[in-house]
Amino acid sequence: MDAKTNLDLLELGMAQNDGGSVTVLLFAALRDQAGWEERRLPLPSAGTTSALDLWSALDLGPWSGSLRVAVNQVLVEPQSFVVAGDELAFLPPFTGG
Repeated sequence: MDAKTNLDLLELGMAQNDGGSVTVLLFAALRDQAGWEERRLPLPSAGTTSALDLWSALDLGPWSGSLRVAVNQVLVEPQSFVVAGDELAFLPPFTGG
């Protein structure tokens, strides 16, 4: 299934069970790979959704341990849950300078 189809199904299925939405941000090489920087994604009204669940739904490739996740500008584990209104950022490896 291609990324557009996977994302369309996510939005279609979740929009029917409005549980709010999250803002997803991609940075650097991830942004370049996806071709977008920011998206608002719906959440299901029932159950819980993790950052890793959303990564999988975005179909950006397999998860890599070198990627980092931030929720509301705080680094968290990929298995951390997100709730409506959260800002979820996926960060590629980076170095200081």
